[in-house]
Amino acid sequence: MSLKKLLKEKGYHRIDLEFTKTSHLELVAKINDIEGNFILDTGASSTCVGLEAVEHFKLLAEDSDVKAAGAGATDMLTQIAQKNSIEIMGWKKKKIDLVLFDLKHVNQALTDHKAEKVHGIIGADILKKGKAIIDYKNKALYLK
Repeated sequence: MSLKKLLKEKGYHRIDLEFTKTSHLELVAKINDIEGNFILDTGASSTCVGLEAVEHFKLLAEDSDVKAAGAGATDMLTQIAQKNSIEIMGWKKKKIDLVLFDLKHVNQALTDHKAEKVHGIIGADILKKGKAIIDYKNKALYLK
């Protein structure tokens, strides 16, 4: 039996992934019913949206004491947007809190390598909630 068939029987949703030119896994997700491009990052503890995408997703930003670090930048100020919905290819969750911070350095690195900019990062919080299984060979993410 294939992994795809086995996981479908267990109630998982299959999400197609694309490799960017920077070898990141990318997917399309909807935040509050608005579509955007996201990098899948198992090393990111929280799902994040770039400050420049706050209006795009109609997010309500609140100040946060959390400092973000990653991808060569540290001590970045963040905001938080609480109680949002997320949908990834039929898999849905409500009451999701999103970390908002400046993704310019991430998008600059992507565009430097002729890759598309992203609206945000899908992090470990969503992967845990969805009991994620990543199939690198077949470029698929499974969420339950």
